[in-house]
Amino acid sequence: MRYLAEPAFVLHARAWRETSLLVEVLSAEHGRIGLVARGVQGPKRHVLRAALQPLQSIRFDAVQKGELAQLTSAEAVDAAPLLQGDAAMAAFYVNELCLRLAPRHDPQPELHAAYAQVRERLRAGEPLAWTLRRFERDLLAALGFGFDFASDGDGAPVDPAARYRLDPEQGPRRVLSERAGERRDSATGQALLALADDAMPTTDAIASLRQPLRAVLLHHLGGRGLKSWEMLGELGRLGRRGETGPG
Repeated sequence: MRYLAEPAFVLHARAWRETSLLVEVLSAEHGRIGLVARGVQGPKRHVLRAALQPLQSIRFDAVQKGELAQLTSAEAVDAAPLLQGDAAMAAFYVNELCLRLAPRHDPQPELHAAYAQVRERLRAGEPLAWTLRRFERDLLAALGFGFDFASDGDGAPVDPAARYRLDPEQGPRRVLSERAGERRDSATGQALLALADDAMPTTDAIASLRQPLRAVLLHHLGGRGLKSWEMLGELGRLGRRGETGPG
């Protein structure tokens, strides 16, 4: 199979052998694709290397041979966002989610569109926690794992004054206990309704979405967490700020 001027976003690139790269990209028509970029480490290939950096929007030509495609050319479509600090960590998290959850060679137009949107939100410096919660919602929906955030698992409307845990299969389930553990792992109804309406709620409401959505993602990750979660946990132990940060 040949890819000609295929639009995609670069998710990851790592050195392979002495002069090559192994690259993972997300395309709309073919989903996640693994590419072998040979001979890109030479002094005259800096333009190609720059096009294969994470977050970069590219068009590429390649020939599929087995699991990996052989890259023949690639060019940047625009300038990738220049991110630092928390925003760079957020981008790493977004890319890791796509790497772990997007299947290879399966059309992903909705996920591709969601990635384009979160990329521009990161570029614009929009609030990180809300940006990531919206992407998590959109990623789950694009992969067929989504649910209605405005209704509970029995079809009843979500009560903005109540708290809910998120069942990976059934969606919001009302929490009746006020025990600390259950409260920490549940979202406010206000936050769920805001997510359903795509209308940013209060900072506290956004923070309440973090753990419940992480539990849903962990379920679909097969119980194996993300490196970005580990990194954020380590940063937290070193005194990083609290629940409103990325991840």
